[in-house]
Formats: sequence, structure tokens, C-alpha cells
Amino acid sequence: MDTQIDVTFDFTSDTPNYWECFYAGIDRPDPDSSSPTMKKYQQLLYRKVLPNGEFFDLHQGNSSKNYLYWKDFRFGSDSIINMYIHHKTLNWLIDDIKKQINNFNKFYEEYLRKSYTIGGEIIFPKYPKSINVERGRYNGKIKDRFDLTLECIRLFYENKQSPLYDALKEDFKFFELFIDFKGYVDFFYLNDLVSDDYKSINFYLDFDNFNRTDPRPQSVEEWNTLYDKQMDFLNRRNTRIGTTFNK
Repeated sequence: MDTQIDVTFDFTSDTPNYWECFYAGIDRPDPDSSSPTMKKYQQLLYRKVLPNGEFFDLHQGNSSKNYLYWKDFRFGSDSIINMYIHHKTLNWLIDDIKKQINNFNKFYEEYLRKSYTIGGEIIFPKYPKSINVERGRYNGKIKDRFDLTLECIRLFYENKQSPLYDALKEDFKFFELFIDFKGYVDFFYLNDLVSDDYKSINFYLDFDNFNRTDPRPQSVEEWNTLYDKQMDFLNRRNTRIGTTFNK
């Protein structure tokens, strides 16, 4: 089995019917559950010794509910890059953004192909109302922003409250595997989103301690900032994964 990871591989390319649905303007299949290469890469990348000394012997399952597993843990893959282009409640903003981008459909396609590389993906424990579901679908203070999710994880390791505290507490056995926040960040190659001393997050937008009414971009300027910083993080994480894992 190939044990190298191609950080430029586009997971939409082996997701059945992804681009046919994209060009038809209908709901697309999700590479997080349908790309066989993504599943293989997630297994390869994290099948290693954990900070607590155990070997994270990930195995591939044969269903979306059993995507990857180890001991009693079940994991799903999740994108950590999101530009909210598909959010209907932000149509007023997306319409303005489309006006400033020549050939928006081409831009959108290129963005999707970039974001669905291994640097834009992570694994979380998977079950109803898990971390991924809570941060992406239900929690209005997070709205699928991974920088804010990572701040909640940092606070959790300090036993401090955050909008995701209860969801994270449900998975305390998972977070114990990494000992502390540094262990979690290093294990998942997230260093480019935190400070050198691991004490703060490099937020995409100005952070106000979760007091913001809507954490999504609220202007074209904010959207551009969010896009640029996420793409920078994506590129840096892909480089980190490529140089560290493939050495």
C-alpha cells in the first residue's frame, strides 16, 4: 500500500458524480464520506503514536457510520475550510462578492478543489450531536469556523467554559489521548493556527470572546479576509503535512 500522501490531491476528483452534480446545480455528494483517497489519507496521517503513548491504530470501516475506528471510538472526516458560499442566509453578501470576482463559477470550482485537499480536513469522533455536528450545524457562536472551534478546544484543556464546552466534555476520553492542547495541536498538524507558545489562536477575524452575534463574515471586506487567512492556513498545513509525514 502506498504510504505517501499527496497534499495536492483533490478529493472531489474521486468522489463519484461530484462535478456532474456541481455543474447541474444540484446537491453534491460529500467527499468527507465518499472519497476513498480521503479515507486512506486520514488513516495514514493519524495512524501513529498518541501523546499518551498508545498507538492510534486506525482502521477503515465499510460505512459512513463506521468511517474510521479504533477501540470504542468511531471517527468521521470533516472539512475545516468554509467560505459560506452555500449559506442561503448570506445570499445578500454572496451576491456582492460575486460582483467583484470575474467568472465566479471558475473561482468557486478552484476554491473547492483547493479546500478538499488533506490540509483542509480533520477527523472528529462521530455520532449524533458530536463535536462536528454541534460546531457546524447547531452552535450559533461557532457557525463552522474552525479557528473558533480550536479556541473552544484550547479552553477545554484549561477547564474553561466556551460555546462548545458541553459537546467537548462528551468526548473527554478522546481529548485525554492528547494530554494537553499542545499535544492535540501537534498531533493534528494545526500549528499554523496557534501562537508559538500554544496560548492563543491566530483568529481569521477580530475575536471578541464569542460575543459576536454572527461569527460569519458580515461584509465583503471580512469575507476577503476570511478567505485569504483560511487559504494561507490551508497552504501552510499542507506544507507541514507534506514535509513532516512524507520525510
